This record gives sequence, structure tokens and C-alpha cells, in this order.
Amino acid sequence: MKNIRGILFDYGGTIDSNGVHWAEVIRTAYEAENITFPDASVFRDAYVYGERTLGRNPVIRPNHTFSDMIRLKIRIQFDRLKEIGFFCKQKTTTDETIRAVADRCYEYAARSVDAARPVIAALAEKYRLVMVSNFYGNLKTVLDDFRLTVYFPTVIESALVGVRKPDPQIFRLGIEALHLPADETAVVGDSFDKDILPATIAGCRTVWLKKKGWNDYDGHETADTVISDFAELREIFA
Repeated sequence: MKNIRGILFDYGGTIDSNGVHWAEVIRTAYEAENITFPDASVFRDAYVYGERTLGRNPVIRPNHTFSDMIRLKIRIQFDRLKEIGFFCKQKTTTDETIRAVADRCYEYAARSVDAARPVIAALAEKYRLVMVSNFYGNLKTVLDDFRLTVYFPTVIESALVGVRKPDPQIFRLGIEALHLPADETAVVGDSFDKDILPATIAGCRTVWLKKKGWNDYDGHETADTVISDFAELREIFA
């Protein structure tokens, strides 16, 4: 990608899952623990309920690691599933089950970050990097946990700056942090609606890590560059 001097990275769904939506990662972890969802809308309801609960309430603290955070997420989802009677026809659920599901999610994230880290390290040698993410106020702790902090001296986190994607303003804050013109800035993200579209509005170039999203695509979505694996960034920014 020519004439680029800085890169704004999304975190969740991009670095920590290689483009796989976290709802899919979590659902797969449930199924690995023999908790299945014949009706997909049941899991979707629990996932959305959990995200909205965390968005409204300061459940996640700045010192919470990824492991802390994912266990809280799974527990809130379990509570919702119990509330709607889902577990009446499932095996008895316990704290051990919640931990097992959360641990599977952590292991998935750790593998994804381990694969992404050398790519990020290589890019950091050539480009200015800034993190721009919708998160819960603990992103710096998560980056510390996964040994990524050194590559992102500046983190623009929605819970701390009061702006959330898909508002293009959060990307403008990232551009300001890079001290570069928008047209010399690339945005890397997994969500067309929350990353690619608002980044384009902000004037950035875009790299879409495209896999199956939360909603089906209509076929008209586009970006400057589309990739299917985080490792492809080495070639894109060679």
C-alpha cells in the first residue's frame, strides 16, 4: 500500500481472533463443552444481552485482564440463558462449565495474538501504529497481558474517549495521534460497518480483514484492500 506512513489497528475481532467474529468464537467454545444451540437466535440473544449489559454498567474494571473479562462475559451470558429457560433441557451448568468455556476463548485469543504479534512487530519497525478500538476501559491491561503494549504507545479506547465506532470521530482521534494526514493513514479492521465505512469517511485508506461477520453481507461492501488472514499484512505493507 503506497504512501502510507501510519496504521490504525482495531483490536477485538482483528488481532485477537484473526477476523472471526467473537460471537462465533464463543459459540464454538460452548459447543466444545456440549452446550449446543439448535435455535441460533437463543445464543444471539444471550450474546447481545451480554454486550449491552457491559456497555451500560461498569462491570469490567481497568485492571481486568482478558481472562477476567471473558469470564465475566460468559457468566452474564449464562445468567441470561438461565433467565429464558434455556438450560432446562441442557446439562446442569456450574462454575466449572463457565470457566471451561471462558478458558477455551482465552486459548483461542492467545493463539491468535501469538500469530499476529510478529506481524505487528515487523510493521512497527516501518510505520507509526495506534490502536483504535471499542472496548471496556481495560484495553491497556489486555495489551499488557498479551505483550502488545510496546507496539502501541497510543491507545484510543471508546470507553475512555467517549466516542464509539462507527462514529468516524474515533478514527479522527487516531489520525491526530499519528500526526499524519488522513490519506497517509491506513485502518486495519474486521468490521465493514464499524471499521471500514467510518474510516473511509474519515479519509483513511482501508484494509478489511474479511471473514463471516455478525450479519450477512449484501455483496456491495468494498475496501481499498481485502484480506482473509492477518499475516497477509506483511505483503500489503511491504
